[in-house]
Amino acid sequence: MSNSHNNPPANNLKIDMSPDVAVGTYSNLAVISHSPTEITLDFAQMMPGTPNPVVRQRVIMNPIHAKRLLAALTDNIKKYEQNFGTIVEPAAPLGGDTAPYDLLGQA
Repeated sequence: MSNSHNNPPANNLKIDMSPDVAVGTYSNLAVISHSPTEITLDFAQMMPGTPNPVVRQRVIMNPIHAKRLLAALTDNIKKYEQNFGTIVEPAAPLGGDTAPYDLLGQA
């Protein structure tokens, strides 16, 4: 028995988005925490000259949806790398007040 009625194809999903949400939020740091029933993702910005990262968005989801997000993100990274090449992680950030990476992701 098929359960496709429980999981409609993503391309048939119609999503409404307000203009202020469509602008998006930049994040260069994510902090992940969890309880037995929820996974919390805090998306923050670390900016040069500021003492602490500032959380810009918090997303709270149940573990099933978090696992689905992980699978979807893994699939999208794979497709991205097929189209644009391997994503190379930069060297460790520089110390002090120096910005962690330049625009090309090089320390």
